[in-house]
Amino acid sequence: MEDWRTSARHGAILAPPLEGKTQDASSTAPKHLTPAQKQLLKRQQELEYWKRHSKQIRSRNLITGLTIGAFVVGLFSYTILSVRQERIMDEIDDEAKTFVMKGPRTGANS
Repeated sequence: MEDWRTSARHGAILAPPLEGKTQDASSTAPKHLTPAQKQLLKRQQELEYWKRHSKQIRSRNLITGLTIGAFVVGLFSYTILSVRQERIMDEIDDEAKTFVMKGPRTGANS
């Protein structure tokens, strides 16, 4: 008969069960694990984490993506508007240059 001290499957000494506390994967695992077993346990814990938090992470990523997209669209719109204003200013500058070259309108030269 198998008790808490030995395990036929693992061949290792296990820790006694904790009384009054819930046991998680790390408390039921043998204390002496090979590096491959440690890596497997870590990967399983990571997989469980991603399964539990994937919806929350997805919504955060969506909000971040929309925020970055809105910033890019705003910056692009501002740039286009600014370039249009520069063209208008260039036209006004051209009109001002021609006005200066013609000179002021007075009664003598009109």
